[in-house]
Amino acid sequence: MWFGSGGWGWGGWLLMSVAMVLFWAVLITAIVVGIRYLTNSPSTASHAPSSGPSRAEDLLSERFARGEIDADEFRQRHALLREH
Repeated sequence: MWFGSGGWGWGGWLLMSVAMVLFWAVLITAIVVGIRYLTNSPSTASHAPSSGPSRAEDLLSERFARGEIDADEFRQRHALLREH
């Protein structure tokens, strides 16, 4: 008979229950990590450097256009921005 002395008893069922919970926890965690990895690919990262003018360069150009700074100061500050 299967439930006799050779059966699993309460300890076996408890072990199987814990193993099943761990299995599902690992599986769900792997799925979540995989989805996060795929959605945060480097091609969609927002911290990639842009090739266009920065906000500081735009402000510098605006100040020059309004006449707040002269051409020499504009060139000097623009060169400093490009270095950094």
